[in-house]
Parts: sequence; structure tokens; C-alpha cells
Amino acid sequence: MIYLDNAATTRVAPEVFEAMTPFLRDEYGNPSSVYALAGRAAAAMQEARRAVADFIGAEIDEIIFTGGGSEADNLAIKGIMSKHEGGHMITSAIEHHAVLHTCEALESRGYDLSAVGVDENGMVDPEEIRAAIREDTRIISIMHSNNEVGTLQPIAEISAIAREHDVLIHTDAVQSLGKVPLNVKELGVDLAAFSAHKLHGPKGVGVLYVRKGVRPQPLIHGGGQERRMRAGTENTAGIVGFGEAVKLAAQQGSEGIERMRSLRDRFIDGLMEAVPDVILSGHPEKRLPNLASFLFKYIEGEGILLSLDMHQIAASSGSACTSGSLDPSHVLLAMGYPHEVAHGSLRVSLSRYTTEEEIDTVLEKLPPIIGRLREMSPLVPG
Repeated sequence: MIYLDNAATTRVAPEVFEAMTPFLRDEYGNPSSVYALAGRAAAAMQEARRAVADFIGAEIDEIIFTGGGSEADNLAIKGIMSKHEGGHMITSAIEHHAVLHTCEALESRGYDLSAVGVDENGMVDPEEIRAAIREDTRIISIMHSNNEVGTLQPIAEISAIAREHDVLIHTDAVQSLGKVPLNVKELGVDLAAFSAHKLHGPKGVGVLYVRKGVRPQPLIHGGGQERRMRAGTENTAGIVGFGEAVKLAAQQGSEGIERMRSLRDRFIDGLMEAVPDVILSGHPEKRLPNLASFLFKYIEGEGILLSLDMHQIAASSGSACTSGSLDPSHVLLAMGYPHEVAHGSLRVSLSRYTTEEEIDTVLEKLPPIIGRLREMSPLVPG
């Protein structure tokens, strides 16, 4: 199979699997206990915490392990808003549903929500954030990069505006980790969410960066794990896997990023040359190096995916979390595309394991698929 859906999830790196295995089999101690078996688990977990902290420019006690990126987003937003009986939140219209649905759930409980729009490239205007801030604004949540079109947001600029108004800022940086240089101190954020399975780590483990001095209310009560912010016996093997995944990403460095960017550009250039009536969505320059999103006029993305699957090629149409829905992407609609165009979306996302030969194979198979689907489409003019 040629796998080009790495924005949905990635294969676990062999090195990550090997690092996790002892903690699934032999080193099974509860990190909160006092005997040697437990101590080895606790030490391995702390090493992983340090690896994540170093990778994002944080301090070790600012790293809270969670059950995934969605939980980290929930802990950040609900954890801050629940400290207040009322108040106002700001987000954008193109956020991942882990943020949008969290904010909407809070809105149903009496909190106020403002969702700022984006331009045709999927970019948030920081001045719209400034204009939306009120005296009772408690948190701003803007994603670092969009999971569907790859646009990178001006988080540092938005953070500066938030600081001017003494408002906390959270960013969902799940898609960015390991794809672009990322330092939470330079970004100026108070909270940031990450997930292991987007960079060849295991599913079911995430991180919430919580800046010193910020204290969200926990969602899960029980024991005193994770600085009393996330109760429950820790997923030691998953946490160790997360630590190993960021170590591998650090080793890859800029060379690995540029390799993905080169392959992505090879795919974009080849497809745009071979297929007419196709739109490259997202910002043309300020975008993730491993992701390209296209809109094919007159056809639907579902037909493209099914046809690609017959050739053992995996990609996606819109975000993975909504791929089972016939509704067009909320991201593309917010960017101003009409429904009939938004339905024709295809997202291709690469990883460190993607090869030039795989890209060339997809460039060989995809244009005839688009041609056949358009021959059957009643939407093609003339």
C-alpha cells in the first residue's frame, strides 16, 4: 500500500515499538508505587517527559501527559473556563472539532463564544482576534496549523495581542509537531496540545503544555498523577513511545522536514500540470511541509478515494474525523468555497517513510481517475 494519509495517523516507527515493548511485557510496574519495578517505570516516564519538553522548548514540569490530542484540547479549554461562572471564549471557524465542539459544549452551558473567520487561504487575521476580545474574555484558542489544508497561523502575533489584554491563549499544535520548528516560549502560548500518533508514536497518548503559573481545572478526578491535573495510572508504554518519537523527530531535524517538503512540491507540481480545473487549497507558502489539499471541480472526493483504494493508495477527503460524513468540510466552507467545490476535496499527507517512487506512482494513477470520474459527472459543463 502507498499510504498518504499521515495527517490522520502515522505508522509506529520500529524504534518506538522497540522502546515501548519492555513496558508492555516486563517493566509493568505502576509508576506511583515505591518498589524498584515501579521506579524504573517512573524513571522512563520522566525521561520521556524531558524529551518532549526539550523538543518544544518547555520545562519538564510544564508537560502533562493525556490520553490524546483531543483530551489535551478539552483539558485546556474546559479546564480554564470552568474556573469561572461565566465568560467569553475566542476561536476560529476552521478549528479541529476537538476545539470547536468543546467550545460549543461550553456555549450550551452559558459561556459566550466568538468564532472569527479566515481568508481564502485559511488564515486568521490577528486584528480580528483583537477586535473580538472583551473584558470577560478568558481564553483564545487558535490552531497552530490546519489539519485539512495545512495553513500555518500567526500564533506568536496572536499571543502578543492576548498578553496585551491579559487573556490566556491555547493552540492545538497536533499537526505541527515534528513538521515545523516549534518552541512554545517563542510562540508565547500558555497552553498547547500535542499527540504522539501524528509523528510515528502510538495512539492514545497526548501532551498538554501548561505554562508555569497557569492551572486548569482537571477533567478527570482521582489520584494525584500529572501534577493533579490528570488522574489515573499513567500509560507508561505509550508515554515512553511518545518520548522516543520526539527523539527520532529531533534526529531527523531540518533535513527530514526539507525532504518531505521536496516530495510534497513534486506532487503538487506534477498534479497541477497533469489535471485541469484543480485548486490547491490553503496558503501557498505558509503551510505544513508534508500536506497538500486539492479541490477537483465537478466530482466528489469520495469517488476519488474509492478509486485510489482500488490501486492500494490511501489518502483522505477532508479531515479524518469527518470522513464518514457526506457534509462538506467546515474548513473549506469557512474559506469561501461553495458546497459543490468543497465536495471535491483530496488531502495528501506525507511522512518520513514516503518515497519518491510512491509519489510518482500516485501521479501516474490519479490523473486518469479524475478523468474517468469527470466523464461520468453531470456537473461538467458543455
